[in-house]
Amino acid sequence: MTEQEPVLDDPDYISFVRSIERSTGINLADYKETQMKRRLTTLRMKKGFGTFSAFYDAMMKDKPLFHEFLDRMTINVSEFWRNPNRWEVFRDKILPELSHQNPGVLKIWSAACSTGEEPYTLAMILAEQKMLNRARIVATDIDDGALHKAAEGLYVERSLKDVPPDIVLRYFKEEGSLYRFNENLKKEVAFHKQNLLTDRFEGGYDLIVCRNVMIYFTEGAKHKLYTKFANSLKPGGFLFVGSTEQIFNPGQYGLESNETFFYRKVQ
Repeated sequence: MTEQEPVLDDPDYISFVRSIERSTGINLADYKETQMKRRLTTLRMKKGFGTFSAFYDAMMKDKPLFHEFLDRMTINVSEFWRNPNRWEVFRDKILPELSHQNPGVLKIWSAACSTGEEPYTLAMILAEQKMLNRARIVATDIDDGALHKAAEGLYVERSLKDVPPDIVLRYFKEEGSLYRFNENLKKEVAFHKQNLLTDRFEGGYDLIVCRNVMIYFTEGAKHKLYTKFANSLKPGGFLFVGSTEQIFNPGQYGLESNETFFYRKVQ
């Protein structure tokens, strides 16, 4: 059995993993198996399927069911300004440094952007610092449903709980019980579908933000991704990770710890 194959002795689930990879290119074996299998088993049973084989057959014929599978697989839980003190560090320390070392257009990537809260947080901070006109923000995710929600830009109130009140007033408009994100800022973010583990990455990024995603991957998949991210950064560029995703040996990727959860590519 290879490192990429499921560890548990469950032929039904192993066959499901192989079928998903064959038909979609998504390798579930790159995700921590105990967590992934538990989440997908809950969804399968909720939908009334006794086996993963039957669940797979149904997904291939039912697009909404397949999108629900993707949503459960990728854990699309996100918030604006998540861990506010880290965004303050980005605004007050990282962004001025990036601006100083690159007086031109800043190339920024929000990887695994879910439903858009993270790249839109970037857009708001850049707008507040009068820097949005000299930044290019790209946001990617594997889930079409999440990308559609991001493009729509409608959010429930709890997604905004960490956003400063004056920022809410400037960049959101109440629509019933929902909040619509500012249309002008929305146009500043380019959304694309992407599989982080299999697709090639562009290079030359000043900043890559990938937060609260790596915790779901196996150690082998994490190593692969950190290597790809580091190779995509400019010298002096930053990788911004989540609050539970400290890189313990950043030097192996040509990175060095800067501020907490910010890693700079060594010149």
